[in-house]
Amino acid sequence: MNETREYPNPMPGFPPSHFDAPKSTGTPSTDYFHTVQTEEDLLPAPPNQLRPVLSERHVNMMSFSQCIGIGLFLQAGRVIYLAGPGLGFLAYILSGTVLWSSAACLGEMTALFPVRGPLIEFPRRFLDESLGFTSGWMTWFSWIVLIAAELVAITHIFQFRYPPELLAQANYPNHTLEFYPGISPSVLVACFLLIMLLVNMLPVKQLGRVEYVFGLIKMLFIILMIVLNVVIHIIQPVQHGPFWTYNQPYSFASQNITLPNGHVATGGGAQLGAMWDAMTTCLFGMIGFETISITAAENKDLRTEETVKIATRKISLRIITLYTLATFTVGLNVPYTYPMIADNQVISFGYGQNSVFVVSTVINRMTGWPYFINDFIIFSATTAGANGLYNASRTLHALASIPDAWPRWGPVQALRRRLEKTSYGVPHAAVLLSACFGLLGFLANNEGSQVILGRMVRMCVMSMLITYALISASFIEFYKCVNAAAEGQDDNITNKDDPEVRQLYNRDSPQYPYRSHGQYLRAWYALISCVLFILFNGWRTFVQPMSIEDFIGCYISIKFWGLNPFRWRRRATKELQNPRPYTAISVPRRGQIALVDTDDLFNWENFRRFRIWLWVWMK
Repeated sequence: MNETREYPNPMPGFPPSHFDAPKSTGTPSTDYFHTVQTEEDLLPAPPNQLRPVLSERHVNMMSFSQCIGIGLFLQAGRVIYLAGPGLGFLAYILSGTVLWSSAACLGEMTALFPVRGPLIEFPRRFLDESLGFTSGWMTWFSWIVLIAAELVAITHIFQFRYPPELLAQANYPNHTLEFYPGISPSVLVACFLLIMLLVNMLPVKQLGRVEYVFGLIKMLFIILMIVLNVVIHIIQPVQHGPFWTYNQPYSFASQNITLPNGHVATGGGAQLGAMWDAMTTCLFGMIGFETISITAAENKDLRTEETVKIATRKISLRIITLYTLATFTVGLNVPYTYPMIADNQVISFGYGQNSVFVVSTVINRMTGWPYFINDFIIFSATTAGANGLYNASRTLHALASIPDAWPRWGPVQALRRRLEKTSYGVPHAAVLLSACFGLLGFLANNEGSQVILGRMVRMCVMSMLITYALISASFIEFYKCVNAAAEGQDDNITNKDDPEVRQLYNRDSPQYPYRSHGQYLRAWYALISCVLFILFNGWRTFVQPMSIEDFIGCYISIKFWGLNPFRWRRRATKELQNPRPYTAISVPRRGQIALVDTDDLFNWENFRRFRIWLWVWMK
C-alpha cells in the first residue's frame, strides 16, 4: 500500500477551491467551464502567492520566445556542417520528437493535476522525494546558466567581422563587413542583464503582453528567413543550379568528421558520430517547451481554454516545423564545407558572422541583410535571456515553498522564506537572486569565451536532459497509478469504487483533459533518448589527447545530480487526490473541429466553426 501524506495547497496562486471539479452551466457550447466562486476566492492573496492573470496567447508566445534565442541562429550552421544539409534538418526533427515526447508527459500530468512547480512535484510524487528536489535544482541551475550564456553570446554578436578574403571570394559588393563598436564586454553584460532584470520586475500581466510581442516578432523573423532563402534559391543571384549544395562536390550528408586531434574519420561510423553531435547541438535551441507548465500557477485560462494541452502541442509543432524549414531552406544556399560554419571544437559557440543565415546573404551578394540579421540575433538573445530569468525565478519560488528542499540551517531557511514572498504577484527576491548568477556573463572578458560559452551551453542542455528524463520516468509511474485508479484498484483513493471517481482517472474518458496517442511508449522513447544523449554527448572528449575541460563541461551535470544508487531509499507518495483531478467539459473540445453538417460541408455554420478551430491553433 502506498504511503499517504498531506500536502500544502499545491498552487499558492489559487485557493484550494480553484481545483474543485468544474460544474457545467448547462450551455457548454457558449460557456465551456464554470467555476463556482466562494468566499475563499474573494479573499486577498497572501504575500507568497502568484497571480493567475496570464492568458493562453501570453503563455504560447512566452514559451516560443524562450526557445528562440541564439540556438537556431548561431548553431544551425554547425548542425549543417556536422551532418550535411539533408541530415541537418532531419536532426532537428529527431531531436524535436524527443523533447516533444517529454513535454507531452509533463503536459498530461500538469493538465490533470495543475500543481505549482510541476518539474519538482511530479518526480517528487511518483519517483522519489529527493529526485523531485534534484529536478527542481537542476532546472534552476540550467536556467541561470542559460542567462549567462545569452549574455556572453550578446558580447560575441557585437564583435561582427566577416573575413575580407571570403568577401572577395564571393565578389561581395563591399570590401568590409563588420559591426564592432568597441564597447567593453563587461559594459554590454551589465547593460543587457539590467534590461532582463527590469523586464522581469514588471507585473505578470504586463510581462505577458511584452513577451507576446517579442514572440510574435521572432516568429515573423524566422518566417522571413525561410521565405528569403527560398527566393534566393529560386532567383539565384549567383548561378549554381537547383539543389547545388546537395550535388557534387557536396552531398546530402557529410562524408566525414574531423576529430579534436585533427584526424579526419570517414565511413558509416563517422557519419553516425557526426549525426549524433548534430542532434546534441539541436537540443539547445529547443529547450523551453516546459515553460508551458512553469506558467501554470499564473495562468487564468487553465479551465476555460485548456491551455496546457493546446499550448504544449502548439509550441512543439511550431518549433519543430520552423526550425526544420529554416535549416532546410538555408541549407539550399550554403554548402556544408563553407569555412564560416566549420567548427571542429567538441563544444563551442560562434559569433554573428558564423550564422549560416548571415553566410547565405553574403554568398549571394545581398547588402544590408547581414547587419539586419546580426542585429536581430542581439534582440533574440536578450529576450530569450529575459524568458530564462522568468523560468529561473518561478522555479526558485516553487523550491522556496518546500522547506525540505533546503538545508535546515537557520539563515538558509530565512532566505527561503524571503524567496517565497511576492509583491503584486511577482517573486522579486527570486528574480533578483537568479539574476545575480547572470554575472557569470562577465566570463565574456576571457579570450577563450567562445569555448567557455560552448561549455556553458552544454551544461545547460545536459542539466535539462536530466530533468526531462526524470519527467518521463515520472509519467511512466503516473500512467500505472492513473490506470489502477480508473479500474478501482488503488486503495488510497477515497470512494475508489464509485464510477464517478473512477471516471476522473479514465484516460479514455471524453472529459480527460489531455491525452496523446501512444504516450506511454513516447515516455519510454523520451527517457531512453535522454539517457543516451546524456551518456554519449561528449564522446569526442575521449579521443586522445583527452580534453579534461571539455569532458567536465559535458558531464559535470551528472555529478550535480548526486544520486547514489547504493544508498537510495525510495519515498514516493503517488498521491492522486491533491489537488482533485481536473476534467474538461468543453463541447466541442478545444483544438477539435466539430462540423454541423458533414454531408453539406460548404455552409456558413461549418465555415464559422472551421474559422474558430483555425484561430485556436494560429493565435
